[in-house]
Amino acid sequence: MPSNTRTARYARRRKRRMAKVEHDLTDTQWADLRAAWAGCAYCGATDRPLQKDCMLPISRGGRYTLANVVPACGSCNASKGNLELTSWMRRKRMDERAFWERHVGIAAPGAERSHPWTSG
Repeated sequence: MPSNTRTARYARRRKRRMAKVEHDLTDTQWADLRAAWAGCAYCGATDRPLQKDCMLPISRGGRYTLANVVPACGSCNASKGNLELTSWMRRKRMDERAFWERHVGIAAPGAERSHPWTSG
């Protein structure tokens, strides 16, 4: 179990990273994403609370935006951590193609959405 000092240091570092970027995901957009996915974007679980998961982690330059966030159950979110999404999905032997097709299908109505790894 991490010590309080290490936990506090990590929390301060995350807070600094979060302050450096602009997060523009609104509560309404988050509710729409949860409804569109109808469960965990990765494993499909519907019986657990959902968390905001950045496909491109904040520690790797991601931010809370409509294009970069998907709903994830706590188990998937913790397992993914700050790993690159496709590597994590391959390691877990998840259907990467089905995820991306679903993501594009959900993203299509919002043409203003950009890919999470591009600026804009």
